[in-house]
Amino acid sequence: MEIKKEKYIYNFTEGDASMKALLGGKGANLAQMVAYGLPVPQGFILTTHSCLEYGKNPSFLDEIWGDVLAAMKNLEKETGKQFGAGENPLLVSVRSGAPVSMPGMMDTILNLGLNDESVESLAKASNDRRFAFDSYRRFIQMYGNVVHGVSGELFEEVLTHVKQRLGVTFDNEIPAAELESVVGEFKKIFAAKAGFPFPSNPQDQLKNAILAVFKSWGNPRAVTYRKLHDIPDTLGTAVNIVSMVYGNLGDDCGTGVCFTRNPSDGTKELYGEFLINAQGEDVVAGIRTPLPIAELKDKMPDIYKQLFKITTDLETSYKDMQDIEFTIERGKLYMLQTRSGKRSAGAAVKIAIDMLDEGLIDKKTAVSRVTPGQVEMLLHRQVDPKAEVEQLAKGLPASPGAGVGIVVFDPDDAVELVKAGNKVVLARPETCPDDIHGLFAAEAVVTSRGGMTSHAAVVARGLGKPCVSGCEELVIDLKSETITAGDTVLRKGDFVTVDGSSGRVLKGKAPLIEASFTKDFARLLDWSDEVSRLQVWANGDTPADARRAREFGAKGIGLCRTEHMFMAADRIPVMQRLIIADSSEERRVALEELKVMQKEDFYGILKEMHGLPVIFRLLDPPLHEFMPKERDLQEELDVLAAAGKQDSPEAQRVKSAMVKVESLKESNPMLGFRGCRLGIVYPEISAMQASAIFEAVIDLVKEGVDVHPEIMVPLVGLKSEMDFFRRQIDDIAAEYMKITGVKFPYKVGTMIEVPRAAFVADKIAEHAEFFSFGTNDLTQTTFGFSRDDAEGKFLGHYEDKGILPVNPFHVLDREGVGELMRIAVGKGRGQNPNLSIGICGEHGGNPDSIAFCHAVGLDYVSCSPFRVPVARISAAHAALGKIE
Repeated sequence: MEIKKEKYIYNFTEGDASMKALLGGKGANLAQMVAYGLPVPQGFILTTHSCLEYGKNPSFLDEIWGDVLAAMKNLEKETGKQFGAGENPLLVSVRSGAPVSMPGMMDTILNLGLNDESVESLAKASNDRRFAFDSYRRFIQMYGNVVHGVSGELFEEVLTHVKQRLGVTFDNEIPAAELESVVGEFKKIFAAKAGFPFPSNPQDQLKNAILAVFKSWGNPRAVTYRKLHDIPDTLGTAVNIVSMVYGNLGDDCGTGVCFTRNPSDGTKELYGEFLINAQGEDVVAGIRTPLPIAELKDKMPDIYKQLFKITTDLETSYKDMQDIEFTIERGKLYMLQTRSGKRSAGAAVKIAIDMLDEGLIDKKTAVSRVTPGQVEMLLHRQVDPKAEVEQLAKGLPASPGAGVGIVVFDPDDAVELVKAGNKVVLARPETCPDDIHGLFAAEAVVTSRGGMTSHAAVVARGLGKPCVSGCEELVIDLKSETITAGDTVLRKGDFVTVDGSSGRVLKGKAPLIEASFTKDFARLLDWSDEVSRLQVWANGDTPADARRAREFGAKGIGLCRTEHMFMAADRIPVMQRLIIADSSEERRVALEELKVMQKEDFYGILKEMHGLPVIFRLLDPPLHEFMPKERDLQEELDVLAAAGKQDSPEAQRVKSAMVKVESLKESNPMLGFRGCRLGIVYPEISAMQASAIFEAVIDLVKEGVDVHPEIMVPLVGLKSEMDFFRRQIDDIAAEYMKITGVKFPYKVGTMIEVPRAAFVADKIAEHAEFFSFGTNDLTQTTFGFSRDDAEGKFLGHYEDKGILPVNPFHVLDREGVGELMRIAVGKGRGQNPNLSIGICGEHGGNPDSIAFCHAVGLDYVSCSPFRVPVARISAAHAALGKIE
């Protein structure tokens, strides 16, 4: 039986949008547009598998080269032109196209097939010598840069010198004769840098260009982009070979990029930019500031009408906002690309809501269209509208939000300064794909050139960074590292504020305010809750935390750290008296004072969360954390001695404290005398806390408030520990109900944060009504890591060297910690099917960790109040299978 050979090359007529994994996003969508009967230039696609095969076998392209040439022959037949030769030469673009959109991260070459002979044929066929040589100089520049790494700045310097000598501003004002000279200069630059003449054989050009696109899958900016956006390295990129259509033939030609909705704020409008007499890279590179797409209606009304219909139809077909590239050649419109458009977080919400209201999508689809990362961006701060600010300039509001930092001009500098603890704003005339690391490091970005579809604008929106682009009032000088706005000059290290929502660039550090929920955002989160199985609770230690958690949609408080209340300035001395106390009477007095304070705290939190559960964790940290540092006590004693008060009662108090601090010292306090061990040795402490909770509950019940208190015992690893606290708390509750005659609900449970607790979860569940995974400590005890030491000394190296894929304190370790959680859930529910189980560690707000919590059957996740919206959308995405 003959084994069927894999097909590595597809004509545009052979694919459709469902084949993105094989044909890449660009190729699959071009094929789909052909199937729709839209005007698309002819072409073919080398599949993503061909890129992956090349990665394994560098001679792979040679093995399929015959198939590539056969596809080129077919393209010649379809276009009626001869590749790089003949009276009307066929030229092609060679463009990357990954299955997942990575705008600007990989390489493209236009006008391939030109040489000294075919440029003359092109000039004759087009009857436009200027156009032919403009196309040739573009090809040499792109090919030189992409294939052989010749710096684009060397070519740009030639163009700049020519424009200065001619007294013109834009490239399209350079006449034909000068462009012929530019081509000569470009070829000299290429030969000097590459070490050989510019290649004239079109087939050699094509092979090297395809290889360059394959290699661009692994270039640093593409790798960085994939890492930032969690895109697998195993996808590969397709290569699209497309017959050229020309937007630079004259004033009846042009090129543009448009979105079917505004990618910055989501408004339903045809939004974008175009240039007359230009090629595509002119728009996205920011070389010329383009015109708004609305002006196309006046300049080319028939083209605008046709474009509007096609873009509307594409959005309806794809049921998503589209990012579309087009070229106009001598009055004929061609579609060069469509893809789901990158959008700001705010736009993502508005578009999802609007499309549902328009009947295009359903609720589940609307929820799936807004990622947890975008929700995080929605919580970005804005410039305080009440603040007095000094505006330096105004450009285009390319990506919303506000950022403050010291201005830097080099992306490498941005990264280094951020590593040193600074916040920076990256300022560039325009950005390019190689700047991706600097954009990621910066708080915000400002460019003096480029539009709303320029590289800076598109990437900033994707990263959630505030951006002002096309701010032509600013002169950004990279050599002197200055920004000039009128008479004001800012230098590297000066503070600047970028307001990407309004397009303003402000001098100095403008005050920022936290973002607030829009009605659309609230609706989307409510739909998320409908989709989710997991509830989202919040960690909160104060009534203000509880109020904020409720506002953000939390369904309970999953962790109230009662020890945080002892840290207040008016309470820490009482706590210290309790610790130092020599007699039970002294201890009783201090406990009574603390109980009054704790009752007040618990009352406020329970009242804010009326109708919802609140989990109070009993005292957890080692007692030494409440005591002054030994050095501070010694200094206090020295001051008293210098004043002649070494024998005073105050000095005796300090000495007693020093003795106690010494006695509390432990070799490893995080594994020592803390958690439930404190309550077993000093049961009066946990009894005081339980009493304070129940007294607050009784007062609220009397007021008619619906309360649901739950008491969590920390660091339990033994059934007998849980039994001890269950009996103590139940006895206290029974006594209060007897004395007051008030019945109230309550639960008692534990935090699973040591491996032994997971292994004996069935036994612990005999006395517990709920489990909550404390994954910060569970990660420490599972790995044998001290978090502070590990993160400070070696975890970074583990990540860099691939020993660990990610920091396990940021993203849950599924293999180790996760397996312990599975065991605990299985054993706990095996003993008590009604056992409520959640997570209250830092992982409770991490999307990947939330997906795991969904998978193992937890009931809720609990995170900081500000992470609640992120957790709500993450829980929905987990239920929809968007995060696994």
